[in-house]
Amino acid sequence: MRDSEIGGAADNSSDAVRDVIARLVPGTQLRDGIDRILRAGSGGLVVLGYDERVERLCDGGFELTAEFAPTRLRELSKMDGAVVLSTDGSRIVRANVHLVPDPALPTVESGTRHKAAERTAAQTGYPVVSVSASTGLVTIYVHGARHLVQDSATILSRANQAMATLQRYRVRLDELTRRLSALEIEDFATLRDVLTVVHCLELMRRTAGEIEQDVLELGVDGRQLALQLTELVVDTENLRRLLVRDYVVGEAVGEAQVDRALTRLDGLTDNDLLELANLAPALGCPATLEALDTAVGPRGYRLLAQIPRVPFRRVEPLVDVFGTLRALLGATQADLEAVDGVNAQLARRIREGLARLGEHGYA
Repeated sequence: MRDSEIGGAADNSSDAVRDVIARLVPGTQLRDGIDRILRAGSGGLVVLGYDERVERLCDGGFELTAEFAPTRLRELSKMDGAVVLSTDGSRIVRANVHLVPDPALPTVESGTRHKAAERTAAQTGYPVVSVSASTGLVTIYVHGARHLVQDSATILSRANQAMATLQRYRVRLDELTRRLSALEIEDFATLRDVLTVVHCLELMRRTAGEIEQDVLELGVDGRQLALQLTELVVDTENLRRLLVRDYVVGEAVGEAQVDRALTRLDGLTDNDLLELANLAPALGCPATLEALDTAVGPRGYRLLAQIPRVPFRRVEPLVDVFGTLRALLGATQADLEAVDGVNAQLARRIREGLARLGEHGYA
């Protein structure tokens, strides 16, 4: 189960949920304490913060100034009440507390413990962790959202399936980019060819996002998965930006225009991605089937970036002068040297790199 929202909670709750998850991942003291509660089968409520707002909701129990320790959390949770930690999590400040939040606050929960947890989180702004004695489920309530904490084996199984999908996307992406490069050099590329690559990148980005969430929840158990993920997506964000620079409609293409196009792509739903034409407006093109077969030509950013030892600060002046990849491919070394900042050595490197791309599809 992924993060799910309660009562239409705002998207900004995602960052708050991630912050709390990071405090509860395997390898942390808090997670050790929660796991001990689960093994003891006692259940519990843990409030992750303390101030006057929390104090007003506390009824009964007793005050502590004990340093936090997993064993202490387990022992104190054997009592019926909640355990309250200091805001920095370093101390246990109250235990055996009966939480009395505003009963008028909406809740989707049915159990007394979970109702108290959800309402306390909503009223105080502090995360509350509920451990169910009957089901063994651990639930985080924060900023109007709830998140179910799962064991590492369950998360790893899901993440490995997503990783296998991501690997297939990576193979597909490499095939598509090679094909697009060949079409660009021959001046046969269409909008469909470009959007097919963009579509694959979007699928990869979203799948990678799911795996990143799993890596976060796995803590120390997700190190190998994190390395695999980095290897698969290391260059994909740069490729997205270069594709947009090459094909977004407009006379001058700056960072702001690229960012706007990428934001539009980010805003597409999974259902939107089912139709290739839905990606076209992000590049300033009409979202029609007819437009997909329109011939398009790149400015040359992506292929120039593939040439070794050609800094991007030299790529932009080249594109500004020549305008299109077609013009760059037809330029002589002297033409390239005439561009500000391009010396004879760099011009020769670019000329040879473009020639290799024309012959073999790689620089």
